[in-house]
Amino acid sequence: MNLKEMRWIREPKDYKMTEDHIWIQTEPHTDLWQRTYYHFRNDNAPLLQMETQDLFFSFVVKTDFTDSHHRFDQCGIILYLDSENWLKASVEYENDCFGHLGSVVTNQGYSDWATVEIDASIKTMWYRLSRREDDFRIDYAMDGIHYHQMRICHLAKAVDSVRFGVYACSPEDSSFWACFSNLQLMACQWQAHDGQQPDQ
Repeated sequence: MNLKEMRWIREPKDYKMTEDHIWIQTEPHTDLWQRTYYHFRNDNAPLLQMETQDLFFSFVVKTDFTDSHHRFDQCGIILYLDSENWLKASVEYENDCFGHLGSVVTNQGYSDWATVEIDASIKTMWYRLSRREDDFRIDYAMDGIHYHQMRICHLAKAVDSVRFGVYACSPEDSSFWACFSNLQLMACQWQAHDGQQPDQ
């Protein structure tokens, strides 16, 4: 991927980019969430994205978050259409024992959050976002080879061009450096379903 083709939404104050690495220093009280349960609306995290009209693709990125140390510190993969329609996957720091590997899907201004606890010693994660028209799948891997399904979801507004990439944020009073590397855009790795046929 040519990182120079990616564009910022809310460019961070401190970041670095080379031909194959992106570093983002998060700012305190930055987050992405809409309404559900917490009732607040946060939409101020920095995003670095590219755009495509391709209806079938996969996007891969490796994330390193060795520096994260405060509750809810996070970095990961994102597909952001607008403030009320997006999806993301990341590891969120919780404490010295565990973090949350999770995904958030936001449709029409309401977010959800699906998570599983992972050991706090895990400080690297790979993600693969795949698109099949207006449906999406997120996979994760700890080694960049053996991917496991996290989520299949639908985005109602993903009918044509979409923007996707990386993000990092610190919802509470903290800051850390997140590193992104091994970014790849490839043919869709999510194969067409070969089981039960659609209803007539």
